[in-house]
Amino acid sequence: MPGAGKVVVVGDAGLDVVARHDGPIVHGGDTRSQVRLTGGGAGANTALWLRAAGAEPTLLARIGDDAPGRLLRSELEATGVTCAFAVDDEEPTCCVVVLVDTDGQRSMLPDRGANKRFRPSDVDRAVLAGARHLHVSGYVLLDPSSRPAGLAALEAARAAGLTTSVDPQAASLITDPAAFLDDVRGVDLLLPNAAELRALTGDADPASARALLDTVGAVVVTTGLDGAAWVDGDGIRTVPAESAPCVDSTGAGDAFNAGLLAAVLRGESIEDSLLAGVRLGARVVSQVGAQPVLSGR
Repeated sequence: MPGAGKVVVVGDAGLDVVARHDGPIVHGGDTRSQVRLTGGGAGANTALWLRAAGAEPTLLARIGDDAPGRLLRSELEATGVTCAFAVDDEEPTCCVVVLVDTDGQRSMLPDRGANKRFRPSDVDRAVLAGARHLHVSGYVLLDPSSRPAGLAALEAARAAGLTTSVDPQAASLITDPAAFLDDVRGVDLLLPNAAELRALTGDADPASARALLDTVGAVVVTTGLDGAAWVDGDGIRTVPAESAPCVDSTGAGDAFNAGLLAAVLRGESIEDSLLAGVRLGARVVSQVGAQPVLSGR
């Protein structure tokens, strides 16, 4: 079976400050917690899990001209991720405060920093040479300041003959579903979770994704403990979730995307591709932090 090959990821790279608090946060007071500093950003997370799944990822992002940006580049390149970064001399590298409760569920306080200024000129079409697939994080499209760059990347990928995918990433940011769907028109795979599907169709049931098939080629819906579903013109195929302790749910969707995409690009069946995604999703929720630990880190 062929390898997954080169995959270009467009999305944020940053640092995550992960605080696992022992109980409800006390407003105006102290709440004991365990704090870790890890790599993060949906784009970087996906690229690293793609590398773990055997693909050859290139990450297109914008970082600050600062120590966190240099650290991120060094760590990503050490694991085999090619970094096609623009460097911003005004905005800092992205940083996200991640609050994780005792059930492993996360709330995020993101500062996209330099990623907010990701622009069409940062999309180097030469980076697409030899690639098979382009994956775009919805955070890029859902921020008006970086949206033109996300659209430019999708247009360049289509012109180069690449397949494409988009993860909407955040239901709360989908304030204009019609506009978002217009942005992703023609994409091969749309990868929402159940909440994002509800924001797009009004219904979290994977069956509602059929309404999106006049816009995208197929929809893959992650449904947490219920597993995942692939919806296309041939119907709906589902797989169950893989049992795993939920320590920190940060990055579960990014890991799922990587496992799924790598398997699809290797030519595996839809069911096996879904299972590959579920397997990596289960792996990430059982650890603290959104990224795999790979050799060289």
